[in-house]
Amino acid sequence: MAFYFSKRKVRPKEEEETGELNIIPYLDILMNLIIFILLSMTGLATFGILNVNAPNYGGGAGASDTPQKPPLLLNVAIGKKGFYVAATGGVLGGGAEEQAAAVPTGDRPPTIPRLGDGSLDYATLTNKMKEVKTAFPEETKVILAAESDTKYEELVGTMDATRETPNDHKLLFPDVTLAVY
Repeated sequence: MAFYFSKRKVRPKEEEETGELNIIPYLDILMNLIIFILLSMTGLATFGILNVNAPNYGGGAGASDTPQKPPLLLNVAIGKKGFYVAATGGVLGGGAEEQAAAVPTGDRPPTIPRLGDGSLDYATLTNKMKEVKTAFPEETKVILAAESDTKYEELVGTMDATRETPNDHKLLFPDVTLAVY
């Protein structure tokens, strides 16, 4: 006698439902955060960029027949008495006193003294930079030196005054190098 199972009696076991973790909403949030962080980083980087070049080391180009002009090495120092403007590669129209080093030593009067209220004269500095730019149109570098107790606003104002003209935004000396004396 054969043993026969009825289909009605034998039911396949139903699989137990196990709860699956739905991670799709979590991944959506993570992707949005990653995109937001990447976009905000690139936006913040453009606001904080200031073009500052490192000094060049190594040999220059091959020797040529034409004599090369020495670099201007324009220096602007912010002191307690005002601005000290100097250059070692050329005379800045004022004579020998402007060709001396920019670091104020002793009782040397500043090239551009402070105003009566104690603030710096940025307009006169910009005019002086215009004069230097007309004498040396190919130069783009300036070295800004400041005392350690110089206010941040004074340093930024000096950088603005030496980089471009305020009205027509013509570039004067956009390659700024910072120094301390």
